[in-house]
Amino acid sequence: MPATMPVLYLSHGAPPLADHARWPAELAAWSSELPRPTAILIISAHWEAAPIAFGATTTVPLTYDFGGFPEKYYRVRYAAPGAPALAAKVRALLGSGVAEVPDRGLDHGAYVPLKEMYPDADVPVLQLSMPTLDPTRLLEIGRTLAPLREEGVLIVGSGFFTHNLRALTADDEHAHGFMAEFDAWGREALAENDLDALLDFENKAPAAHLAHPRTEHFAPLFVSLGAGEADLDRQRTVIDGYWLGLSRRSIQFG
Repeated sequence: MPATMPVLYLSHGAPPLADHARWPAELAAWSSELPRPTAILIISAHWEAAPIAFGATTTVPLTYDFGGFPEKYYRVRYAAPGAPALAAKVRALLGSGVAEVPDRGLDHGAYVPLKEMYPDADVPVLQLSMPTLDPTRLLEIGRTLAPLREEGVLIVGSGFFTHNLRALTADDEHAHGFMAEFDAWGREALAENDLDALLDFENKAPAAHLAHPRTEHFAPLFVSLGAGEADLDRQRTVIDGYWLGLSRRSIQFG
């Protein structure tokens, strides 16, 4: 029987995070501690589509959904196997309304971290869209997907714990006060398993609209919270600190 997998929320970063002094090694160490997944189901901040959809179930070119970076970042390849069997299970759980986008390759919210965690690209990967940014609905989607954990599927929400590109700083050691306040609030709310506060973060968290002028990078956390709800008391922050003023907080449930 496959191992019951934990659930992850990770701050994936822009393509240059692959050149970070610590981040690639932190991700590699994290994956080395996890049971070997049978497949990976990843929900990225960079794919919003309704109705909910899954991407390619065969190996297709990556989606380079960014601009203005050096050419080397557009030459990155990650030819992970498709996951048609997982797609069928996702459809069975979520219902017949799930759409399929067969030519959409993994976007950078998926392949940038996975390339560091599973560099051999030998684990089947399926990307799922976010059909909404509503935390409650995303939590329910996560709850619906939770049984996949028993089949060895690693469910990953990929976003950024704070995300305001107008509040970048010059180095990794400093963040604007409002970013640090939101990060600290989120850490405490998670530690206290305060789902009500997290679901209402736009009203409850300090400087929520400064830390997240738009909430798509925090939203994948709610899928992870739903899928990992049974293990909220067995959570840990695996990666923290800042990158150019953005919180890299990344969490494991279970």
